Amino acid sequence: MSTKKLPENLSGVHIHFVGIKGTGMAALVEILFNRGAVITGSDVSERFYTDEIIEKLGLKALPFSEENISDSIQYVIYSSAYKLDKNPDLIAAVKKNIPCLLYTEALGSYSERAYSVGICGVHGKTSTTGLSGTILKELDLPCQVLAGSVINSFGNSCTFTSPDCASSSRPYFVAETCEYQKHFMSFCPQKIVLTSVEPDHQDFYPTYEDIRNAFVDYICKLPEGGQVIYCADDAGAVDAVNIASKKRSDIKLIPYGEKAEGDYKLEFKGVKNELNSFTLSIFNKPLALKVPGKHEVRDACAAVAVACELLKTAGKNPCDYEEKIIRGLKNFSGGKRRSEIVGAARTKAGESVVIIDDYGHHPTAVETTLSGFREFYSGRKIIVDFMSHTYSRTQALLSEFASSFSSADMVVLHKIYSSARENPADFSITGKTLFEETKKDHSCVHYFEEIMDAKDFILSELEKPLNKTKYPDGYLFVTMGAGNNWILGKEIYKELEK
Repeated sequence: MSTKKLPENLSGVHIHFVGIKGTGMAALVEILFNRGAVITGSDVSERFYTDEIIEKLGLKALPFSEENISDSIQYVIYSSAYKLDKNPDLIAAVKKNIPCLLYTEALGSYSERAYSVGICGVHGKTSTTGLSGTILKELDLPCQVLAGSVINSFGNSCTFTSPDCASSSRPYFVAETCEYQKHFMSFCPQKIVLTSVEPDHQDFYPTYEDIRNAFVDYICKLPEGGQVIYCADDAGAVDAVNIASKKRSDIKLIPYGEKAEGDYKLEFKGVKNELNSFTLSIFNKPLALKVPGKHEVRDACAAVAVACELLKTAGKNPCDYEEKIIRGLKNFSGGKRRSEIVGAARTKAGESVVIIDDYGHHPTAVETTLSGFREFYSGRKIIVDFMSHTYSRTQALLSEFASSFSSADMVVLHKIYSSARENPADFSITGKTLFEETKKDHSCVHYFEEIMDAKDFILSELEKPLNKTKYPDGYLFVTMGAGNNWILGKEIYKELEK
């Protein structure tokens, strides 16, 4: 047996996770723990929201140390943030000849034993996976779902497992799969969902063609007659699918969106009573979604397509499940750091403030998410606090970032949140570079190097009286980005609650 594969029977198998607090890692911990594996893990001391997931299972992240690698450990699964020759746990595991699997390799190994659906794309992976799982919760299919964040409707978990999953010889497994460094190539999908393709991860994909070709390669991993469910409204997704279909004419193409033909043609009906209303040609009844943004509606289309196509695979008629699918959509309320409502409070002056945190860290995601907020919260003044993530992305997409805040009334920027995989000294760009560039496109931009330096300023802004003709409903304060400025939103909420 290849050492890059997990055993079929995980009961009693001791697996050690290096970087256990990573979102995907914590989700895989949940799945393997529930399959009977004995889990230990290590990570940095800083507290993350995934600590709650780990602690709920009765586990605790240990500090990195070679002493963590006991003789009872049979497998090590590690995050790509850590290296076999640098991390003390991994160095010790290699010395003991313990099989070490990257997270993506372990996920890929697990996907082989199921009928797997890989959800991918530059944007919308987590929402689409969360929406798919929330719909599948309503259906009589043996399934397991792994998302890249905590999903509210999963019960504050990253995973959902149906009650009949364990008794099934080949359950359905829906998982978020990542394009970075072609990690998704370890996954073994029967179906693929492709939400979007555009330039990103410039440290690994210098050009659009580089990242597009990675998605083409992933699509071509499908078995004969496999399906790709793709967004017909996204030019990059259409481009990748067209190229892949020329290489593999046997692959079945399932489009969704406003430009799609067939079962999943979308008609967006607008926003009413803080609900997105839309229809899909497969059903007769209107559908509703209570999370903001038209991009979320597209993700919902993809999720409905996943559910319907799995029902067809199981020999069932999707139209018999119309009410259950509608109910699943209504039950979706977002996920951790995905348009997550941190809280609602009032200022001393009595103004209403809604505080939202969102992981959007690419210019397109920033622009579409803020545009969605503008439509959804049309009666509120929007203040966005953005922290750019990675020097390489900020440098490559500087002008796109600078022009992405048009739906916000005020923008607050900070230093760049670096990645462990890059050296800031290699770049001339800084957070102030983005600030200066953004000022050319936006009339109200402020800069605070450190996150918490902005706290008093934002609190004072929220106390200012509003033009009730323009902003009858109050303020919307958004923390956005893949950095740690979400802490600021929590602190602002605490202060307002006082």
